Formats: sequence, C-alpha cells, structure tokens
Amino acid sequence: MKDFSLVLLNKIDIIIEKWIEAVRQDEQIETAKELTYKGIRNSLPILLQAIATILSETEDSDIKTLINKALEHGKLRAKQGYDAEEIAREYRLVRWIIFTEIEEDLQQASATEVIRAMRLIDTAIDEVIARCFQTYTEERLKEFEQLQHEMRLTNQELTRLVRASKDNLAHLAHELKTPLTSIIGYSDLFLRQMKQNPELEYTVPNLEHIEKVLQNGRQLLHLINDSLEISRYEAGQMQLHPTEINPHTLITQILEMVEPLANTKQLKLTQECQNCPQQVITDPLRLQQILTNLLSNAIRYTQTGTIHLLCQTLPNNQWSITIKDTGQGITPEDQKHIFDPYFRVISPDKSYLPNSTGLGLAIVHRLVKVLKGQIFLHSEPGIGSTFTLILPTQ
Repeated sequence: MKDFSLVLLNKIDIIIEKWIEAVRQDEQIETAKELTYKGIRNSLPILLQAIATILSETEDSDIKTLINKALEHGKLRAKQGYDAEEIAREYRLVRWIIFTEIEEDLQQASATEVIRAMRLIDTAIDEVIARCFQTYTEERLKEFEQLQHEMRLTNQELTRLVRASKDNLAHLAHELKTPLTSIIGYSDLFLRQMKQNPELEYTVPNLEHIEKVLQNGRQLLHLINDSLEISRYEAGQMQLHPTEINPHTLITQILEMVEPLANTKQLKLTQECQNCPQQVITDPLRLQQILTNLLSNAIRYTQTGTIHLLCQTLPNNQWSITIKDTGQGITPEDQKHIFDPYFRVISPDKSYLPNSTGLGLAIVHRLVKVLKGQIFLHSEPGIGSTFTLILPTQ
C-alpha cells in the first residue's frame, strides 16, 4: 500500500521552493514581490506536515495544528497587505504543485489509494482556505473599524480648522467627494449582500468590497491629513524638534522605505552620499516627510529608468539633497504652480495619476521654509525632473 503521508513529507522542501518561485512569478500576486523569502513562506512547512498526518493511516491527524496555522496565516496576510484574490491564487498554486510533485506516486498506486489521497488533500486545503479567509476578513474589518475611528477624530480637527478658515473648502469638498462616494457605495453593497445571504461573509467578492472600502478610506484619510498639515502651517502651529543627526543614515533608512515602490515599477533607486555632512542639526521627522514626498513623487511620475539621490556639503554652513528622475517631466507652465495646494500634474494620457492629492509638494515647500531652507526645480518634459533642497547644517 502506498504511504502518501511519507511521500508528502519527503517532498515538502521541493514543494516549498517551487511554490515560492511560482508565487513570485505570478503577476497577479503583486504584494509578494515586496516580501522576503521568509515572509512568503510563512507557515507553509507546518501546514504541509499537518496535511501529511491527515494522509497517514497510522498517525493521528494533526487537525488542530492545521487550523491554528491557517488562522495565523490569514492574520499575517492581512497585515502584509494582500488582497483576497492574491491569497486565493496562492492556495491554487499550493494545490497544483502538491499534485504535480506526487503525480508519479499517484500513477503507481491503486485507484482506491489515489481517490483517498486526492480527497484528503483537497479537503485539507479547502479547510485551510476557509480558516485563512476567516481571520483575514476579521483583520480587515478591525482595520476598517480603526480607520473609521481615525477618520472621526480627524474630522473633528478638520471641522475646527474649517471654522477658523474657509480657504480652499470648496476645493477640498470636491476632492473628498470621489473616495467618500466609493466608501459609501461599497459599504452599502457589502451590508446589503450580508443581510440577504449571511453565508457570503467570507467569499472573495465580499472581501474585495472590503478591500475597496479600505483603499478609498485610506485615500480619504490621506487627503484629510495632508489638508490638516497645510492648515497647521498657515496657522503657524507647525512644531519643530531639532536634533543632531547623521543625514546619510536617515537618507539610507528613507530609501529602504520607498525601495519596494520602485521595485514594483522596476526602477533603479541609487544614492551618492560620499560628500554628505557627518552631522547636521534639523528636525528628522520633517526632513523624512520632505524626502519621502519627493521620492514617492519621483517614483509615481517615472515609468522607466532611474531615481538618483545626491547629498553634498556646501559652503557657508549649508548642505544639499538633489533628487533626479527620468520621468515624464513638468512643463514650464505647470512649474509655476507645482507648489500650490491641490495642483496636480496631468499624466501623458491627460488624466491625473491615482492616489495623488495635489498636496504633497505644497507640504514639502512649506516644510522647507520651516527648516529655513530653499527648494529648486529644474525639469524638461519627456526627460525628467530634478528637485534640489538646500538646508542649513545648524
């Protein structure tokens, strides 16, 4: 009699390797491209070992481990930012690779043994998927609730600031309308489907509705927070906390943060900091905010090529950071308004790029002033843009 439990145990390592390779090559599992080998693998070895016990006719089935690890996997994938379809594709790949690797052994077994092995493996994987989606949905709903709470708090501060100043209110209301309409629409659709058929709770379509609500909620919260940042500056309430830092260390940390965004577009992210000052006195949080905005913008408006950061020491107790991209560039007319609130550069197809609030560079410009620095732009359409930031060293 063929022992498929032993067959699976002997092939666990090769199944894991082939599965991770397949996940990374799957264009529809984009989130995995930002994860490490360990982050993708997660608890798959333990899940496969538990499935092997289910196939065994002599050992007790380790159902408890199977369920616990599936529940953990759902929580982790939610925190890693996976959407429901990506998780479903991961498990389809697991199922396909398992059967591919044991195909030769299946051909050598009797029909009864084959039916038993395939039935038990399918049942185990289906159970894992169900448990994984259960905790994935729960985590997404918790995130949704937290987002709602943050939005309520942010809305309170926004209301207070609007009472003090009504500048840009009509424009802000227009920008909030699109994500808010989407949030309301998808929330209403999700709730109506749940009431009509409670069994649909963990299906992929409903998970996708939750994902769209969260996505638009984050966009709305981002827009509100950026608007509040502008309002704080205009009201003179922007606080600084200067401290002595090593700028090269901070720049390296920021580049590591934005590197996954560049990797998704296959852009080369480089730095040149040999002449960077060893120590400067500045507000590291505000400087990080400036550089993150400039680098994110460079990545957003660059389709191919390079994002290069150059840091240099200048005379008269000054230093500079230059960020140069090979993106679409900015027309001379648009350059006049690039630091205005709510102004957005139009992409080559005459549309605005997604997730752009038109406030990032306006915040950068104001933060640079607060840090007693200057910012300059040189750009040519079709060639790219260069932002140069000059700051005092103390």
